[in-house]
Amino acid sequence: MGSVKCQISISLDGFVAGPNQSIENPIGEGGIRLHEWAFQTEAWRRQHGLTGGERTADSDVIDEVVQGVGAYIMGRNMFGGGGGPWDEKWTGWWGEEPPYHAPVFVLSSHPREPLLMKGGTTFTFVSDGIESALQQALAAAGGSDVAIAGGASVVQQYLKAGLLDELYLHIVPIILGTGERLLADIGDPVFEPVQVIASPAATHIKYRVANPV
Repeated sequence: MGSVKCQISISLDGFVAGPNQSIENPIGEGGIRLHEWAFQTEAWRRQHGLTGGERTADSDVIDEVVQGVGAYIMGRNMFGGGGGPWDEKWTGWWGEEPPYHAPVFVLSSHPREPLLMKGGTTFTFVSDGIESALQQALAAAGGSDVAIAGGASVVQQYLKAGLLDELYLHIVPIILGTGERLLADIGDPVFEPVQVIASPAATHIKYRVANPV
């Protein structure tokens, strides 16, 4: 069986999104700065159907984090579309061909029929909890890894439940001051650093996650 892992960009003061998130500003005020380290890399541009970009340590990290991933889990806010009952016209932020190219399980309190997209991505909406989503994702991954894509609340839930094996933080040298904090209300997991890669744009630290006996 594959591992359950998460990779996410985070500010020096612990935020993974800025304040006042909305459909118009999904990462919150200033949140786009958390991801600028990735945008000019060759790997990120290739994964999003673009050409060009730089081959750097950051580009190598982006290539690494998608290797061996057979399915994804994300929260309703990351998929977007607002709260409440679904607007069936909303199909995510990523256009007709999302960059996942694998099954994606979206946690939501509102049921919705699966959504098939171009490029091999299928969004399945799960309304009976994180354990159900994980069981479905592991089955769909067929022995490959499952990636917890975000947002912060979803990552926190899997950490607190002791269901996350690996956390890969891309630490960006900015201060947001407020927003959506990642490492809050997660219990007492043990983080063992197993890899550190540094660049001028970000420091990438991979942790093995364990829970106290």
